[in-house]
Amino acid sequence: MAARALKAIAHPLRLKILCVVGDQEACVQDIVEAVGTSQSNISQHLAILREKGVLLTRKDANRVFYRVGDQRTLQLVGMMREVFCGVEN
Repeated sequence: MAARALKAIAHPLRLKILCVVGDQEACVQDIVEAVGTSQSNISQHLAILREKGVLLTRKDANRVFYRVGDQRTLQLVGMMREVFCGVEN
C-alpha cells in the first residue's frame, strides 16, 4: 500500500495537487486555478490519484470534489514539505 501511494504521488504536479487539496475538499476548477495548468492535464493526474486510492471523490450536481483518502498521506506530504522545502506544518 505504501509503495502504491508513493508511486502515485511521485510526480511534481500530483504533489502540488495534494498540497492544494490538503485536509479539505477541492473541485477541479479550484485545483486548476491554484496549480496553473490546463484542466485536461489536472484531470489526468486526478484520475491517477483516484485510481491508486490516494484521492476520494464526492459529486455534487455537476461538480466533483476531491479529498485525500488517508490522513497518513497528508502526514507524508507535510513531512516532505518540511524536509525539502523548509516549510513547517
